[in-house]
Amino acid sequence: MSARPMERSAATAVWRLRATGGHRDRDRRHPPSREDGDRDTDGKKRGGPRRRRVLPLPEARGAPLVLLYLLGLRALAHVSHRQLLSQPSAAGPRDFSAPRAREYLDNITAIGPRTVGSPENEVLAVNYLLEQIRAIERESTDAHKISIDIQRPTGSFSIDFLGGFTSYYANITNVIVKLEPRNGAEHAVLSNCHFDSVPNTPGASDDAVSCAVMLEILNTLSKSSESLQHAVIFLFNGAEENILQASHGFITQHEWAKSIRAFINLEAAGVGGKELVFQTGPENPWLVQAYVAAAKHPFASVVAQEIFQSGIIPADTDFRIYRDFGNIPGIDLAFIENGYIYHTEYDTSDRILTDSIQRAGDNILAVLKYLATSDKLAKSFEYRHGNVVFFDVLGLFVLAYPARVGTIMNYITAAIASLYLSKKVLQPKTRAIPNLKKLFTAFGLTLLSWVCTLVSVLIVAVFISLIGRSLSWYTHFYVSVFLYGTAAAAKLILVHTLAKKYFYKNMNEQYLGDIFFDASLMIWSIALAVITQMGLCSAFICTLWVAFPLLTKLVTHKEFSQKGATMKFVMMYMLGMFVPYLYMMYLSWTVFEMFTPIMGRSGSEILPDVVLAGFIVVMTMILSSYFINFIYLVKSTKTTLIALTTVFVVTLILVCSGIFFPYSSDAANPKPKRVFLQHTSRRFHDLDGNVVKSDAGIWINGFDYNGISHITPHVPEINDTIRTPCEEQAPFCGLPWILPVHFMFRKNWYLPAPEIFLRSPIHFKILSKELMPWNSVRLSFEVSGPSHMSLYVRPHEGSTLSTWSLGNGIPVASLGGDYFVFYSRGLQATPWHFWVELTTPAKHSDGIVSLGIAAHYFFGEDQKSPQLYALLERFPNWTFSSGWSCTYDLFVF
Repeated sequence: MSARPMERSAATAVWRLRATGGHRDRDRRHPPSREDGDRDTDGKKRGGPRRRRVLPLPEARGAPLVLLYLLGLRALAHVSHRQLLSQPSAAGPRDFSAPRAREYLDNITAIGPRTVGSPENEVLAVNYLLEQIRAIERESTDAHKISIDIQRPTGSFSIDFLGGFTSYYANITNVIVKLEPRNGAEHAVLSNCHFDSVPNTPGASDDAVSCAVMLEILNTLSKSSESLQHAVIFLFNGAEENILQASHGFITQHEWAKSIRAFINLEAAGVGGKELVFQTGPENPWLVQAYVAAAKHPFASVVAQEIFQSGIIPADTDFRIYRDFGNIPGIDLAFIENGYIYHTEYDTSDRILTDSIQRAGDNILAVLKYLATSDKLAKSFEYRHGNVVFFDVLGLFVLAYPARVGTIMNYITAAIASLYLSKKVLQPKTRAIPNLKKLFTAFGLTLLSWVCTLVSVLIVAVFISLIGRSLSWYTHFYVSVFLYGTAAAAKLILVHTLAKKYFYKNMNEQYLGDIFFDASLMIWSIALAVITQMGLCSAFICTLWVAFPLLTKLVTHKEFSQKGATMKFVMMYMLGMFVPYLYMMYLSWTVFEMFTPIMGRSGSEILPDVVLAGFIVVMTMILSSYFINFIYLVKSTKTTLIALTTVFVVTLILVCSGIFFPYSSDAANPKPKRVFLQHTSRRFHDLDGNVVKSDAGIWINGFDYNGISHITPHVPEINDTIRTPCEEQAPFCGLPWILPVHFMFRKNWYLPAPEIFLRSPIHFKILSKELMPWNSVRLSFEVSGPSHMSLYVRPHEGSTLSTWSLGNGIPVASLGGDYFVFYSRGLQATPWHFWVELTTPAKHSDGIVSLGIAAHYFFGEDQKSPQLYALLERFPNWTFSSGWSCTYDLFVF
């Protein structure tokens, strides 16, 4: 309806105000309320006719466009992750040769599983490494001097990993090589790998490939005619899988350790792919700058560092040992792709691409050369000044800057956003209070929509878990997106659609789109300030989500205010959001690639569907934060809601029907279920040393929430009627835990089986009982047995474990209050002697301490009994079932 000529100018001015900050004119049958602000400054109702409003964006064009935009960014992020090398470099006389490194890798893995204490690890692997190192030494140039040493340390330390425990090692093996200038060097950089593997696995990715890369780097550097400024020490450590023992033996006992000023640790949390820098420092920005300057194919993230160091991921590396016990800064790298077969029999050398080896070799060689020729290495302690923010951009290059600079940038960005929002609220000043009220209303509605979405999707995840369909997405990741992603998107859109229809009835779409953009900006600005205040370097993500949207809004404001949500505006808007959305897609892919496989080995207590659904909801909230305003700009969301709901319902029905089996035995891409089986003989002794109870059985632990539910149809006797009871009087429930992970696996099963008869049984005896001052008693023991043993200590009521001969002398309790000691040895180790000292009450008729000892036979003739062999043969081929024999004895003193 056109305005009358005499009122056209005034109406136009009023409309322009409304288009950016007011309500649209209502039908004459519904006059505006006082709250709407459609009054003159003197309080009278505004006169004048209605102006035709700008039509909102059609849903048929808006929703598909947003979807295509997100899918395009997802595809681009996926391509960047899969791109190992833009162009593999040809191996010249001084270049890293991936084919030669692969030959090393094939030969190491051909030895077989390399468990600490086994001949394969202590003899065959060591001999092969020495043979290759000596061959390299013979062909080295006169510019270098190569020294070789074999270390077999014995020691002990405590660590707060897995709830806290103490580790003791005896006669384990390190192969150490020092490459230095002919006239020697005072300072050195360390490169670390480990050649041992977990039992029953070839350990190609973890960590034979890293040792192969190090051999080839040693070969390349030694043939160079250019002398290095500093020494490079290559540590091939033989006991990392035994919770970081060999690195501790080296850094605390070897004479070369004193010269080390920095280190590079090569690890794996997956099989091949790109190696991720996921830990640096601590507080040595120059190391990150070295990686930035030298690495040819960078892949690094401070986000991964803060996630890993938070303890969310149940893993640790030698980085901790060098940092905590050596006070040395370093860089931690790990392969993260295909973690589904990490620590399984499928971790074979043929699954690691040659390009992946080339990429790792190029990077590590370049960084080592940079450090070994850097003046900063000699004075590394002078450059210890704060943390650093670092992240790669699609694997092309790395951005890195000091955290203090990041803090300033973050606060400035948050302040600019606050000024922008304040200006919006104060235009005009007479409307400041209503404008502020509307902004906070939109802010609250956005947060409410997020909470409703999270709760709704988590309810679905819990339901899926309770009906026994957990991990349906483990082999088919797209199922999780179709199930939880569509549910999250639909719920989010529904909440805002209802708000638009009932709460914001008859309001201007452009104004609503504008106010909800501001609400999202406000949320991100607050998050930026809070995360920065917490000291987290990952706050740079929030900076991206404040700076780029704000800049986009300022650029597109004129287009939007004049023409509304036209396709030109939408295209400009999406282009402006390209950087934060692309980076978030790239980062989220990294996070999902790391975390999804972990859900298959996270224990029986964590609901993996709840964890993954939570991640997907968080990603949905982040990615939708600046598209919420589109819900208010489109005419209708009906078609989108129907489509999302249909996909969700269909997927939910299919998941409930069991059509998506969690595990896969596909030879090309296996995703097995992990199960550990221990044929156990247990004996419980009283205070007089008499056996009061004994039994034998095969103790079964499933590594994920599904337990043994999928195995029961194949092995019917393994079912919930044989759940393991807890022996309350014994530490750790009287069960032979190899590590203190009891809090992760509270559901396990004990299948009765014949007693096992071992050719090399454990020998445990008490050597002495001594009365000490202050009502203390010292008990001394001697133990001889297999290469792996676990000691469990529980002081009785009234008694306190005050000191012992392990670690630094201060006992460290595990979760639950009992004490756990992990023991391992190499070959030809002497019997283990230790003592414990307890303060005791005056009367202790029932003893002062219960002490359990478990012996684990991971290799050799005692590893598997006939019964265990027969049972393992019946397990389906989509399982990785690792089995060994063990004994458990409980004594009271």
